[in-house]
Formats: sequence, structure tokens, C-alpha cells
Amino acid sequence: MHVLAAGSLRVVWQNLMAHFPEPVETQFGPAGLLRKRIETGEPCDLFASANLAHPQALFAAGQALSVVPFASNQLCLTVRNDVLRAGDDWFSLLTRDDVRIATSTPGADPSGDYTQALFTRMGEAGKGVRARAKALVGGRHSAPIPAGKLAAEWIIHGGQAEVFIGYASYAAKLREISGLTVIDIPAPFNPRAEYACAVMTPKGRALADYLVSAEAKMILQQAGFGM
Repeated sequence: MHVLAAGSLRVVWQNLMAHFPEPVETQFGPAGLLRKRIETGEPCDLFASANLAHPQALFAAGQALSVVPFASNQLCLTVRNDVLRAGDDWFSLLTRDDVRIATSTPGADPSGDYTQALFTRMGEAGKGVRARAKALVGGRHSAPIPAGKLAAEWIIHGGQAEVFIGYASYAAKLREISGLTVIDIPAPFNPRAEYACAVMTPKGRALADYLVSAEAKMILQQAGFGM
């Protein structure tokens, strides 16, 4: 079975597939770019996306057999410890002009799209944050993240930015990395990322069914995903 899956599933996917009885070959990437590959003819049996809209678009175009939501996610901030000031929270950090902000690439990567939604929810203050933020990963021409590194870790420790806005499912692992602090974003501002798969062939149905099983849900929740 051939699968195209959102890059944010890479860490949990190995554990998920270890409990699935059929061999699965998976390629990871930004979900928006994976969708375009499918639309231009690349075959796959199942497409696991970090944004419900991409599978729905394939279904509406008659390319997918069905759409199955299976998990959710949120955003968080990762910040370099030495830039934190007493009393800083997520809002004050993002609106500080002396802090460089990195994001994923909107349009190509759903994480970037959700981040743009976050800026919109911030109201007038979000306009300035949007103008200052730099999309450094998840784009067609973005530099690849080194193997074994998380995007926030690589960008911040590499000196490209002091703050990275990314998925909260990485929070537990990021909190283990020296020099980094993870800060939650409250629910009224934090967009809900809806993960869904597009079943592209009859062969992909078994994997879609597994992703909504009690076993898969437990594995996803242990990895920081919501339901």
C-alpha cells in the first residue's frame, strides 16, 4: 500500500504502522504539496492530510472515494529561553518587535495556514505579526529540515529565529530539548487543525478504518494529537 502523509505525522506514523497488519510504504511532505502531486496524477492508495480541506477537494473532484477524519491538533509557540522576559506570554512574545518569528509556509503546508488564522484571530495586533513572520519551512523551495531534528529546534538553535509557531503535538519532545520553552496558545485564539485521510483506492479503505480504531486513537493521543 502506498501512502502520502502530512509531515507532522512522521513521528507517530511508525508506531501506528507497527500495529497495522499490512506493509505500508509512506512518503511524507507538506499536505498542500502532496495534494497537488495527487491532482497531477501521482498514484496513492491513501492520503493523510493535516487539513480536512485537502481530502475534501479531492473527493469533490471525483479523485477520492471517501474522506475520513481521524485526529486533531493545535498550535503552540517554541521560544529560545534567553529571550523570555518576566511576565511574557504567547501574545506579548509575538508582538515584541525584537523577536524574530518563523512559521511554516501557508498554501503549501497546513501548519502555515493555521498560523495565518491565528494572526487573524489576534485582530489588529495580528497584522503586524503577520508582516514580520517568516515562512522558513514547509514550502516547495524551503531548505530541508535535517534528519532527526524538529523544525522548531533546527530553526531556533540554528539562529534563524527566536520563536517558531508550530503544532502542539511536538510540544512534549520540544520540552526535552535544552534551551527551548514551549508556550501554549489559549483556545479562543488557537485554530483547530482537523486531520483527515482521503481514501484514493479500495485498497486504502482498510488503513482508513484502522486510523479511526480505538488502538490508533490511543497511539495518536499518546503522541499529542487530539480526537
